[in-house]
Amino acid sequence: MLNLRIENYLKLVFSISLISIIAAYYIEYVLGHKPCNLCLIERIPYGLSIFLVASNFFLKKNTRFFILLLTLVFIFSFIISVYHFGIEQGFFQESTLCGLKDTSEILSKEELLKHLSKNTVSCKDVTFRVFGLSLTTINICLSLFLTILSIKNLTNYEKL
Repeated sequence: MLNLRIENYLKLVFSISLISIIAAYYIEYVLGHKPCNLCLIERIPYGLSIFLVASNFFLKKNTRFFILLLTLVFIFSFIISVYHFGIEQGFFQESTLCGLKDTSEILSKEELLKHLSKNTVSCKDVTFRVFGLSLTTINICLSLFLTILSIKNLTNYEKL
């Protein structure tokens, strides 16, 4: 596996996170593919990692703590992505995170019309693919890679 110095590791995390966020917004706003709620939640770890890496560059101390936080962020990203992939593949049923309201909760026809006019995207619908892979699948790979890299840098912190 890659043996990166801490500075290079942080630059790589920052670059991957920034590219991921920019790509997500490009796909949403330029290409016109609406994300589901889980897709929006999957962006949070990348935004958080950009903030953490930038904070570390400015503070220049407690780098090991920032790497620990990044490890936890990418573990969360991996778990959310696997859950989303499970919904896409039909392994799990959509939850309330997906924004689909149970029709038994709708009491009046006004609420029903309001709900129907929202035009929400289902978490099981894949609206965009890259090389035949859903963005969730790509996010699983990225999150796993960054998790492993973070754990490796955390455990070998004194040697790097």
